[in-house]
Amino acid sequence: MHQLLQHWSEWVLTGGYLGVIALMAVGSTPIPLPAEAVVPLAAFLAAEGRLNLTGVILASTLGAYLGAAVMYWLSLWLGRPLVVKFGKFILFPPKKLDEAEHWLARYEAGGIFFARLLPGVRHLISIPAGIVRMNFRIFSVMTVLGSFISCSILAYLGVRAQRVAPDLLQDPEGLLHFVRSQTKWLLLVVLAFAALYVLSMWLSKRKAE
Repeated sequence: MHQLLQHWSEWVLTGGYLGVIALMAVGSTPIPLPAEAVVPLAAFLAAEGRLNLTGVILASTLGAYLGAAVMYWLSLWLGRPLVVKFGKFILFPPKKLDEAEHWLARYEAGGIFFARLLPGVRHLISIPAGIVRMNFRIFSVMTVLGSFISCSILAYLGVRAQRVAPDLLQDPEGLLHFVRSQTKWLLLVVLAFAALYVLSMWLSKRKAE
């Protein structure tokens, strides 16, 4: 992991916005490349005046969407049987696929939106969305909105890291640890809103019945 973080940081340092787009696109696939290792570092550079913060947020959002869109269409074209057969090789076994399909069937657009805010989920949600042939326009809108909010939060934490500990630029692993330590309360907020959304969906369906 230490060597991977070093390589990823070099991509951001040398590639700028294009490096951010490429890494975030990869991070929206089953390849475990966390956004927490990309966006805060780019925002760190923006805080130093080497990049533009708005540009970092837009580039990371674009990259996240591009990777998600590719996985959506691949999953739609390949179909469920192939994903079931080979999903275990990308840490997406049939059980996880069943759970994700059930989540989308029940919570639809909101399921995509909240999934994009949650680490460990955001890079896989495009697969069941493609398999169930979710409306691509709705998928795109929810993916962009969720990714924009997530990237904005990570960018803010990168700027904060630069102000609190400027030396973290030389320590990608330390920066990642700092960001993750700061996102715990944010995850609780996201989960709280997700719970409210689930409750509202349940009450609406119960009323309709």
